[in-house]
Amino acid sequence: VQLQASGGGSVKAGGSLRLSCAASGFMFRLNTMNWYRQAPGKERDLVATITSDGNPDCADSVKGRFTISRDNVKKILYLQMNGLKPEDTAVYYCNLNLRREWWGQGTQVTVSS
Repeated sequence: VQLQASGGGSVKAGGSLRLSCAASGFMFRLNTMNWYRQAPGKERDLVATITSDGNPDCADSVKGRFTISRDNVKKILYLQMNGLKPEDTAVYYCNLNLRREWWGQGTQVTVSS
């Protein structure tokens, strides 16, 4: 299993970013995929999840601003982040729970006020 996240960066509050996670080594289309984030000094928290048939769910803190999606042909997981706030600053990780937890390398998102 390999999960390769990209798309992070530095933006001002109110800005947008789209994260991508390229997946390989497993049956992507059959698995629920997740995005987590970890801010400095805090625990890693679940941000959004999408089932194999495309049903999304997001944490209350990002609902209405973040959208998770997937392309089962390209085997890519996305996280569209709009209306970014300084409290969204964190390292974002894509995640798969398949016999064990698999993590991408993380991509840094920094939001300045």
